[in-house]
Amino acid sequence: MLNNVKGLKVALHNLGCKVNSYELDVMEQKLRESGSEIVPFDSEADVYIINTCTVTNIADRKSRQMLHKARKENPQAVVVAVGCYVETGLDGVKKDECIDLAIGNNKKSQIAEILDEFLAIRNEKPDNTMGGTTIIDINKPCPYEEMSLTTLPEHTRAYIKVQDGCNQFCTYCVIPYARGRVRSRDEEDVLKEITNLAAKGCKEVVITGIHVGSYGIDKGEPALIALLEKINDIEGIERIRMGSIEPRLITRENVERLLKIKKLCPHFHLSLQSGCNSVLKRMNRHYTAEEFMESVKLLRMAFDRPAITTDVIVGFPGETDEEFEECRSFVEEVAFYEMHVFKYSPRKGTVAAGMKDQLTDRQKSARSDVLLDLTRVQSECYRKSFVGEELDVLWEDMEKHGGRNYMIGHTDRYVRVAACEGSEAFEGAGSGEVTRVVPTGFLNGETLLV
Repeated sequence: MLNNVKGLKVALHNLGCKVNSYELDVMEQKLRESGSEIVPFDSEADVYIINTCTVTNIADRKSRQMLHKARKENPQAVVVAVGCYVETGLDGVKKDECIDLAIGNNKKSQIAEILDEFLAIRNEKPDNTMGGTTIIDINKPCPYEEMSLTTLPEHTRAYIKVQDGCNQFCTYCVIPYARGRVRSRDEEDVLKEITNLAAKGCKEVVITGIHVGSYGIDKGEPALIALLEKINDIEGIERIRMGSIEPRLITRENVERLLKIKKLCPHFHLSLQSGCNSVLKRMNRHYTAEEFMESVKLLRMAFDRPAITTDVIVGFPGETDEEFEECRSFVEEVAFYEMHVFKYSPRKGTVAAGMKDQLTDRQKSARSDVLLDLTRVQSECYRKSFVGEELDVLWEDMEKHGGRNYMIGHTDRYVRVAACEGSEAFEGAGSGEVTRVVPTGFLNGETLLV
């Protein structure tokens, strides 16, 4: 019995990626099961837990800001820093008087027990204001930390974490140091979690991880597609969506296997980072622009208008005007459904941070604007291609626009669709239901309207 956490008001806040979001959902679930009351972050709580991010310097700063905000909300509360910022900035975490307790990435599933033990010590020695840290060295071999959702955080969709860690060591990235080496979850545990969530109404699962495509390599061989094939057989699951993958996964043989997975959404987030080979080489990415394009062509030959999305970094050290133009021309040729554009941010401890010819913020912003303008045009063009066609939409939530209610959902390609209250489509659009509709135009630039 965890008596010290029972009855406590606990506020949680997440920063960063979908993996972090999944882990926060599990932490919240653990605390509820232990008798804690979960309250909004902007209310007065007994404990504030911030699931931190360290992917950029800005992420570090946001993590610190949220920790300090928690202290201001209630100076008497226990403030807990969890996750990636703890792993990479431990010296600073230990010196930060706003932080009472620091917990690393491989201890999140034990949040309730760790917090309970901390409170027990604090209650015995109330004058002891010094906190503690609970981390392990994840840069040494360590097992996958098993955690599982038993309740649905959303009405229809669940993110499922299947692996942790990364072995790539891109020159700009600190994540291998924050998350450690690749560790894959047991297939049996993944299937058990999804089967349980499907029985509770989950219709769509998003398979996620720090480097999803490497699932299984620590156990002998890549096993992501084999896992997807087994998820496809789970009753109640109607859609399987993959998280970010590298283009090397998209071979002719693998595409043939993916095509047979009938529940797989034709939505592929292929991580690009740059469309210029010389920049890719400086980034230590393990493919060329030509290889990336070949992966795109394979997908488009196999699937009808697959939604292909990506990430691009602009302003990488030494990126010349010519290299940026090569990248811009490449992404224009690919014609992505969506691009997430990031301005390069130096991370202490990475190879790229010490490279010569760092670009100015003005240069990075100008290049970012160019690609953002391009992706707006490409995204609208892609969405327009579905106007007037029958589409299956998984309805999720109600939203209000211009004083009117709309039911919002997504197609299997993750195109957002809205049905207006009073319309025939709205009447059949219950949350968690999949119905077939025909969009006739746009609610706004990013949402089709039926």
